[in-house]
Amino acid sequence: MKELFRELCLLNGVSGDEDRVRNHIISAIGGLCDYSVDNLGNLICFKKGKKTLEKKLMVCAHMDEVGFIITSVRNDGTLSFEAVGGIEASSAMGKQVKVGKNLISGVIGSAAVHNLSKEQREKAPQLSGFYIDIGAANKEEAEKYASPGDCVYFDSEYTELGGSCVKSKAIDDRAGCALMIKLMQQELEYDTYFVFNVQEEIGLRGAAVSAYSVQPDIAFVLEATTASDIDGVTGAKRVCALGGGPVVSFMDRSTMYDRELYRKAFETAENTGIPCQTKSMVAGGNDSGAIHISGKGVRTLAVSVPCRYLHSPSCVIDLKDFENTYRLVRELIKKAEEL
Repeated sequence: MKELFRELCLLNGVSGDEDRVRNHIISAIGGLCDYSVDNLGNLICFKKGKKTLEKKLMVCAHMDEVGFIITSVRNDGTLSFEAVGGIEASSAMGKQVKVGKNLISGVIGSAAVHNLSKEQREKAPQLSGFYIDIGAANKEEAEKYASPGDCVYFDSEYTELGGSCVKSKAIDDRAGCALMIKLMQQELEYDTYFVFNVQEEIGLRGAAVSAYSVQPDIAFVLEATTASDIDGVTGAKRVCALGGGPVVSFMDRSTMYDRELYRKAFETAENTGIPCQTKSMVAGGNDSGAIHISGKGVRTLAVSVPCRYLHSPSCVIDLKDFENTYRLVRELIKKAEEL
């Protein structure tokens, strides 16, 4: 699973541009299931288990990552852009990027410090003041390589850190995608739908469509969630911690999670010796927000890998948490009849 995870993280797939990710997943699941691609681009898979449940079970993750989109080519040859998804300006400043289908190298630039007023220097930077420099001398030259509507991706390597941590772009949510592929590679107790959604980062759009199509009774959403476990951050603001195991949420800004599923997740973790933690702050959101209110309502649970520096080119997770998230979800699927 480690190599598959690395491959998925290095693929480029900003929201609305998930083709490369979807094609890679299709090649990895060949023969494991029946699948289809809907009009929005969601990949909907059905894996036959040893038994058929009366309730319909769905496990999902999203294929897209945060990035940028070109809005105009400026007279000096630099590119104006907007964020695709929630990206803090501080995590974008000075970063290397790849632009468009030809993956032209560029860097995110901003005004030099000596050109800023005292007031500007004291304020947090804004993406609106940034541009992308691809080394073009003027607008005419830049237009040979980039156009409005081109996607822009963080240019970041997958790097091992310390004993068990890794750094990469797009861990949110290629981690969930890799976990689902590994689950699909195993013999399952019950029939299960596995859904790889598009456009989560810009408003849970793919999940709204796929949940309507599948009409599940129970959904497990596999994600990566913010860990702020660094020195000086205490209490609820830490949210969760690397090394503490999968994160099971009770509430975030888009979902109030099913209480029985929440309880069952912690009971299962305790009974099987899997470390598990909750999200200590009501913040963020994920595809659960669209899924749980789909159709007649869906009992929904989010199980996430804790991740530092989320929505940046340098997300960091502990692979022990990654593996334990897989173990917990697999155990929950085994107990689906009890849910």
